[in-house]
Amino acid sequence: MTAPVTVIGAGLAGCEAAWQLAKRGIPVMLHEMKPEKMTPAHHAPLFGELVCSNSLRSDQLENAVGLLKEELRRLDSLILQCADEHRVAAGGALAVDRTAFAQAITDAVTDHPLIEIIPGEVTSLPADGPVIVATGPLTSDALAAAIAARFPDTGYLHFYDAAAPLVTYESVDMDSAYFASRYDKGTPDYINCPMTEEEYLAFWRELTHAKEAPVHGFEDKNVFEGCMPVEVMARRGEQTLCYGPLKPRGLRDPRTGLTPFAVVQLRRDNAEGTVYNLVGFQTHLTWPEQKRVFSMIPALRNAEFVRYGVMHRNTYLNGPKLLDRYYRVKDDPDLIFAGQITGVEGYVESTASGALAAIELARRLLGKAPVDFPQETAIGALALYVSGGSVGDFQPMNVNFGIMPPLGYRVKGKRNKNAVLSQRALEILATLDTE
Repeated sequence: MTAPVTVIGAGLAGCEAAWQLAKRGIPVMLHEMKPEKMTPAHHAPLFGELVCSNSLRSDQLENAVGLLKEELRRLDSLILQCADEHRVAAGGALAVDRTAFAQAITDAVTDHPLIEIIPGEVTSLPADGPVIVATGPLTSDALAAAIAARFPDTGYLHFYDAAAPLVTYESVDMDSAYFASRYDKGTPDYINCPMTEEEYLAFWRELTHAKEAPVHGFEDKNVFEGCMPVEVMARRGEQTLCYGPLKPRGLRDPRTGLTPFAVVQLRRDNAEGTVYNLVGFQTHLTWPEQKRVFSMIPALRNAEFVRYGVMHRNTYLNGPKLLDRYYRVKDDPDLIFAGQITGVEGYVESTASGALAAIELARRLLGKAPVDFPQETAIGALALYVSGGSVGDFQPMNVNFGIMPPLGYRVKGKRNKNAVLSQRALEILATLDTE
């Protein structure tokens, strides 16, 4: 048996990395600072806690994140096992009961005989490796400082993102809302809150002038586009929200037969359907302002907010300068990073980075050749983008078909083309020795 590998952080990337190593017979020492020290965005001591949203996004192969999830399933991902076991209805998306999902991850990792849980904050990078640092976007200040000191000349970076508020189902005025999914795809799991033009413009004006909570160092330009606060988006123009999270297209009101001027969507946040998330309403408004402004949405006039939106800083590395395709530090292959700290963006992408980092490390420790996941696969394309595929200033990246090689021949229709790209990826994945 090989010596234990140190994994720091029990978020999705850390738990996935620990699981992939342990299932290959490699012992793991998994460090996690919760519950001894909590971050502002976490609420429970469980591993794998989802902060921003319960949704793991599309589960369809015509979408790149859907492909990435299917690749992870075929790589025996712990995170995808737990997600599939505790999914809740959300149309064509994979959404989970967040508490049951995190509990399942915690139980699986804690009960594995080759994984030792070591509680407490890690404040410095271990001198001896191998070590996988998977501390996520909420890396503690002490460890963040240690990482920054390790890379003093490479532009260690950070950005800000935000979480959306939650409301109770029973407080939503269903006389002013309706269940539907966009274009009637999947099951009608979303609550849709329509707004007239007059209602929308009044809401937009108040949103653009509402009081924001102070966040040290925050500027609109530092927000990752995929997690942009709704008020920042609103300031871009009167109609911007109508082409973003409030887009009404494909959400015809069955009561009137008409398409509303704007629609706010609510997505189930737990299995029981008692709590809903305001889709796309990440925010850093003050809590009283959230209550005041969001209650202007007719269906939410009496909404009970069980969690208000919060703002937090995400920390990430300049991947193209620092990391190779295995998420290893280029000049120190025993120091490996995984999760959003690498510059991948999203829960599924974080999981994928943890899986790839652990699979490739395990093969090295067992004396096997690397897998070298090719760019035609979603998991490989993401790693190759982070390690050198960016042009200009490096920014966090969600998985997308644009970072994968084209087919080389024309397929009519975007969804058809994406389906063929996914088929190609899965066929290639099936030929790889990943054990």
